[in-house]
Amino acid sequence: MSEKSTVQDAPFGTLLGYAPGGVAIYSSDYDSLENADRLDDSEFRHYLDNEYMGYKWQCVEFARRFLYLNYGTILTDVRMAYEIFSLRYLRQVVNDNLLPLQAFANGSERSPQTGALLIWQEGGEFSHTGHVAIITQVLSDSVRIAEQNVIHHHLPEGQQWTRELPLQKHEGKYFIQDTFDDTEILGWMIQTADTTHSLPQPEVPAPYLAIHEIEVPRKGQLEGTWLNDEDPLEHAYIQANGGCSINDNPYRYLTISRSAEQELIHATNEMHLMYLHATDKVMKDDNLLALFDIPETLWPRLRLSWQRRRHHMITGRIDFCMDDRGLKVYEYNADSASCHAETGLILGKWAEQAGNIPGRDPGKYLLDMLAEAWKHSDACPFVHILQDNDAEESYHAQFMQRALTKAGFESKIIHGFTELRWDKSGQLVDAEQRPVTCVWKTWAWETALDQLREESEAEHAGVPIRTGHPEDSVRLIDVLLRPEVMVFEPLWTVIPSNKAILPVLWSLFPHHRYLLDADFSLNAELEKTGYAVKPIAGRCGSNIGLINHEDQVIDKTLGKFDTQKNIYQQLWCLPKVGERYVQLCTFTVGGHYGGVCVRSEKGLVIKKESDIDPLRVIDDENYL
Repeated sequence: MSEKSTVQDAPFGTLLGYAPGGVAIYSSDYDSLENADRLDDSEFRHYLDNEYMGYKWQCVEFARRFLYLNYGTILTDVRMAYEIFSLRYLRQVVNDNLLPLQAFANGSERSPQTGALLIWQEGGEFSHTGHVAIITQVLSDSVRIAEQNVIHHHLPEGQQWTRELPLQKHEGKYFIQDTFDDTEILGWMIQTADTTHSLPQPEVPAPYLAIHEIEVPRKGQLEGTWLNDEDPLEHAYIQANGGCSINDNPYRYLTISRSAEQELIHATNEMHLMYLHATDKVMKDDNLLALFDIPETLWPRLRLSWQRRRHHMITGRIDFCMDDRGLKVYEYNADSASCHAETGLILGKWAEQAGNIPGRDPGKYLLDMLAEAWKHSDACPFVHILQDNDAEESYHAQFMQRALTKAGFESKIIHGFTELRWDKSGQLVDAEQRPVTCVWKTWAWETALDQLREESEAEHAGVPIRTGHPEDSVRLIDVLLRPEVMVFEPLWTVIPSNKAILPVLWSLFPHHRYLLDADFSLNAELEKTGYAVKPIAGRCGSNIGLINHEDQVIDKTLGKFDTQKNIYQQLWCLPKVGERYVQLCTFTVGGHYGGVCVRSEKGLVIKKESDIDPLRVIDDENYL
């Protein structure tokens, strides 16, 4: 996008000038790049202090960098600039607080102000993407803005703005006019709690939130072996599933609309930050922390993990219910989440084999995003991948190993603990005598906590970690709780993964549009709506009971968590699509949306063995 000018454009990445606060403005002239289509996507991703700014040197990258450097706030990640207009919060970097962000229509009674975001709709000069700029000055009849990806030439010396746009006031309303005649300015956004004259957050029309079921024409293409049995990861998947099966009907797949995907992106990014906010609340309150049933001897380490490694989380999975009623979150698997390999590899292979499947693959970039997260982590150059002797964990571990390799790390997968031992100095080593200093694990932290609970805390001055054993018997806690071992995901992720966080979230954000009412005890409101009974540290859909408003049990699962404390969550049943109930699961990668998969089950509760169905995203104009 380039404004018509006789001035010579500068090559991509050239420093063009500065905006207020000394924020650099760069040329985004992609036409000047040689072989741009051959460059890796990661070459264009820009980070500052390990905070993701956006793609070089686009308008969103500049806006995010301007807010970060001048105000210490961050816009959540968006695919297109116009989508910013639907956001209603900024993240305060220093403490992860969520700050209210209000949108005002072009033609609002609320005047634009210095530092506000100015947002354009997609179309015309800003086709497909829309545009965002920063208002740097408000004059009597114009506003000056700073931006990237419009002009690509040097600014006059001392000028800290890129364009000046006419500002008019008519019948008490303010209008900004663009210098292009084929664009539409949506309005401006101001960080304020004052909602006077602001626009409500837009909602996706109900028909676009429905999930559709489609069948591929049956030509026998999905019979037999269609994965590559010579590829170690795909071989591990075949072994774990007894073939190339992905569900009970390989010709069935599901679709969601582009608007639904966008809503999932917003919800995932927002929920991640809300969970962090709730985690911070728990860490500061002994009474709240006690409700999570974590051994008290571990509390100091837990808080230290939160203090030092708050932004070290690589990936998690948020489970959603979505249908024409809206979008609701069930829980956050922030520790040892699964389904990445299926979403990022296997279902893409399925689409190739099925042939001519319309729509986009919502997991296409998951591997690349994981690699980016590792690149910007504090992980050591060599990572030990710890997994249980479990067939599903084998291909999951190999998928993460691919991400590590792509990010430039060396790694080794260790099955169980028989290979690990202590050297003469008491340091943990593998079979090659390589010290274990950095670990990514498939084990849940809760498994380590169970081992810790088995030890009598009264007999130990600290956490009972071995530094040697006559039989070289290494336990999970001897690895994960060892001070010199950096573990991914960090210890603090046990808090957002514990369902005791759900009542805390509800108390902090009551009646939030993505949340369900939750409490530590059964109350009258939950009895009226019906409720789910969930063990606080349960996994894989075990020991969940669903009770309707007439006090009838409509579904119940068994498991090993029946002795745990429970929480009670508002009943919000999964939609039935075809003959199965379906749940959407989005991935966070480095704290941002990384993709989505869908799981289905004949009953109302998704379990470990539930199917993962192929999913495609269809443009809105073709969806209904």
